[in-house]
Amino acid sequence: MDIYLVGGAVRDKLLGLPVHERDWVVVGATPQQLLDLGYIAVGKDFPVFLHPDTKEEHALARTERKTAPGYTGFAVCADPGITLEQDLQRRDLTINAMAESREGALIDPYGGRDDLDSGLLRHVSPAFVEDPVRILRVARFAACLARYGFHVAHGTNALMREMVDNGEVDHLVPERVWAELRKALACDTPTQFFAVLLGCGALARLFPEIDRLQTPSAKREHDKPRLQLPVLDSATVMSGDTAIRFAALVCDLDNGCADGFSIAGLDSFCDRLRVPNGFRELAGMVLRHRAQAHGSVSLTAAALLELLMSLDAFRRGERLADFIAVCAADARATDTSSHDYPPAALLERAYQAAATVKADTQGMTGKEIGAALREQRIAAIAKVMA
Repeated sequence: MDIYLVGGAVRDKLLGLPVHERDWVVVGATPQQLLDLGYIAVGKDFPVFLHPDTKEEHALARTERKTAPGYTGFAVCADPGITLEQDLQRRDLTINAMAESREGALIDPYGGRDDLDSGLLRHVSPAFVEDPVRILRVARFAACLARYGFHVAHGTNALMREMVDNGEVDHLVPERVWAELRKALACDTPTQFFAVLLGCGALARLFPEIDRLQTPSAKREHDKPRLQLPVLDSATVMSGDTAIRFAALVCDLDNGCADGFSIAGLDSFCDRLRVPNGFRELAGMVLRHRAQAHGSVSLTAAALLELLMSLDAFRRGERLADFIAVCAADARATDTSSHDYPPAALLERAYQAAATVKADTQGMTGKEIGAALREQRIAAIAKVMA
């Protein structure tokens, strides 16, 4: 029985990046042998085990045979005779098909190290076309590694386009699409995720709302498709929070649509992709109220209070900070020369002033208490605006 470090841990180690998790392949073993050694079985579709001490995942070397459309239509063979090279061959990209022995020797049967040095995202074998998730993964790796100059190989892009043309991409379930989008939003260059999908034709199938944001010149023959997401780009520089970046993407959708991206459009988008409520709520707040935020320096104290209440700021103060961050990214996307967003300081001062009000409601009941609190909050906001 031999055990090898595989996949992302090997790739990131060679790139000099932090290794956050390590995956292992076990060659020449049976499930029972691992169970006898104290490993804990966790895999449902194929034999995966947790190490008894480190709890790191150890998978038996395996091969896969396509049996049906989609990313679940595979028959798995994890026979002890499966070699490391056979296991690595089923992987998506050459840079993910490297292994390291327990002695630290690099095993690289498919040229992953050369592609790593060349900044090339290249498929391992023609079997790449069997799993539509690989389209999303390649786009995500492009988003995460663009800063190092990585790009998709022409042959790999051709296979991705083939998967779009033959309908394989249509078998992706919403939960998996959202999972990859969420990971892409956390990358250094999330706009590259959409650019790669646009380049292979998958964007129109997976994110038709974003596909419509192509620049007019991209429609001309021989022009490479182009996609501009300036608010997302701006938010990426300002924050690593994926909810903020998602709301910034929604701003781009709103800015790029002739009639705007309505709340109904947002709901449809989020329903289709099973977007979690936290992401949906922040994006909805920004759609509804960013125009008010941009013009808040001209609002009255009463109007500022109404805005803060609409944002539910007094119950969820942390969401106000996220809202301001998205609005600032939106403003800076259209005025790159400005590094300040004046409404941010105003909204924060107004919130702090109103939140600290302790209304004198002695002898009052019901609506009288609410009215008194409102008037005193308006007065507190007016004072900090003076």
